[in-house]
Amino acid sequence: MSHPFEKLHPVNQRKLFIFLLILTILIMLIMNMVGMTLYTAEAPSGIISFELAYSPGRTQEIINSWSSAAQLRAAFIQGLDFLFPLVYSVMFGLGSIMAAGVFRIRGNPFARWGVTLAWGLGLAALCDYIENIALITLLFGRVVPPYPEIAGVCAVIKFTVILIGSIYMLFGLVMRILPQRSTKAAT
Repeated sequence: MSHPFEKLHPVNQRKLFIFLLILTILIMLIMNMVGMTLYTAEAPSGIISFELAYSPGRTQEIINSWSSAAQLRAAFIQGLDFLFPLVYSVMFGLGSIMAAGVFRIRGNPFARWGVTLAWGLGLAALCDYIENIALITLLFGRVVPPYPEIAGVCAVIKFTVILIGSIYMLFGLVMRILPQRSTKAAT
């Protein structure tokens, strides 16, 4: 199995990765600044609490804890979150391919997981889009099953794949930075 990112020249991979990393961080900062008013006693993790509410009752408690202005901010975040999955999934997918290249050069068996992770990050983005649709439906007042449950399950899948991708990329970065051990025995 291969991935289209493997066809990019390594220099272009790095340039695109850095651009997408900066864009990912920028979008995250904007979403965090906009979402500051979403932290309440009922939503101690702000929009994340809303994503992981799982039940209509809990979801309604969170929405009720937000002012009208805060609810508008939550809706804005959901709108911005229609761009974000495309950016972060390509960034993490490309990073996984780049890490796999490092592992391959080092003869590390983790190399074979890079392509799978890159495709998996597409799944994370798809889950994020489904989650966003469910959350928007909830914000529009349809706080009924299965929308909170769909949002919660999709959020868990998304966060899990992103976490695994992050760890894989960081491990690849560490492998790239560390000097390669010589396989020849010292004489």
